[in-house]
This record gives sequence, C-alpha cells and structure tokens, in this order.
Amino acid sequence: MSAALLWTLAVALIVLGLIGVVIPGLPGTVFVFAGMWLAAAADGFTRVSVATVVVLGLLAAASYAVEFAAAGFGVKRVGASRRAILGAALGSMIGLFFGLPGMIVGPFAGAVIGELSVRSGVGQAARVGVAAWIGILLGAVVKVGVAFIMLGIFVFALLVR
Repeated sequence: MSAALLWTLAVALIVLGLIGVVIPGLPGTVFVFAGMWLAAAADGFTRVSVATVVVLGLLAAASYAVEFAAAGFGVKRVGASRRAILGAALGSMIGLFFGLPGMIVGPFAGAVIGELSVRSGVGQAARVGVAAWIGILLGAVVKVGVAFIMLGIFVFALLVR
C-alpha cells in the first residue's frame, strides 16, 4: 500500500476520532490513536518513534479509564452508596450501546437504581443521579483534552525529527 494512501487513511481516522471524542458512541481516542499509529507506521516510525506511539496508546487507554471512573467519582462526592457508584459505572458502560441518549440516561439511571436499592429516599437518589451525570460530563471534557494532547504530541514528534 502506498504511503500517500496510508497517510490519507491516517488523517481520516484522526479526524473521525476527534469528532468521536465529542459525539458519544464513537470510540474517539481509539480512532485518533489508530490514525496516529498508521501515520507513524507509514513513515517507518522514523519521525514518530515507537516509544511515542506507545505513549499515545497509553494516553488513549487512560482517557477511557477516566471516563468510566468519572461517574463513580461524581456520585461518591454526594455521599452515594457503593451500589450507586457501581450502578453509575454500569449505566455508563451500558449507555454506550445506545448512543447519546444512553450516555445521558445510563449513568443517571444506574446511580439512581443503585441508590434506591440501598436507601428509600428519592431525593438523595436523584442527587446521586445528577452527580453521576455531571461526573460523566467532566469525564468527556477530560477525554477531549486528552485527544488534543495526543494530537499535540504527535504533531510535535512529526515536526521535530
């Protein structure tokens, strides 16, 4: 396969990935990483080294860990039960399969159901659900930041060598 075709595919993956970090349901940082890996491979890893690609991969993986942990952290801040924390995390994962509505409703519903299974107060369960949603929103903001950090590292490595 020609280098020009590989670079075209790499740029397309990076652009799709940058869109995906904003639109729930698309594995944004995975696409960003795949595009950067492909671009580095197309160049024989001469300008963007294997070590840089490994760092980019670790950042992509970390972005998902942050996203899933964010809902749990959000509910923990409002004194949620362990079941609510688990519910928010499970709701986040299940919500991924339902696109934007699932990403909004999933963590909220999971946290509320988890909290209601331990306590009977609807008010506290609702606060826990809102906190889960805010945690997910903050996690998404971090994920966007990580994607742009990845892009900065890649461009720096590409231009410096």
